[in-house]
Amino acid sequence: MSATVTPIRVREALSGVDDPELGFPITDLGLVRGVDVHAGGTRVIVYLTLTSPMCPMGPEIVAATHDAAAGVDGVEGVDVQLVWQPPWDPREDASDDVKAELGIWL
Repeated sequence: MSATVTPIRVREALSGVDDPELGFPITDLGLVRGVDVHAGGTRVIVYLTLTSPMCPMGPEIVAATHDAAAGVDGVEGVDVQLVWQPPWDPREDASDDVKAELGIWL
């Protein structure tokens, strides 16, 4: 029997996806805006933003996000939806560790 699919379990899986240019997990960067679980826990929607709408690594990040979420035991379908509002702002969205590594001071 598979474990129950939850947004927390999906986020844990997504923490293994790094932004290839910045080298930090997309979860620590604050690029994952939300995770919804539907259809009795078998379908997942990941709301994802990128560091910019013109991010050259966007397709790679979306594909890696999809694959990570699909790898969660019990998930049968994944939809990654790009969202642009609010725009990504590392001062607001990134974890304190990422801000320190990037030299961002509040």
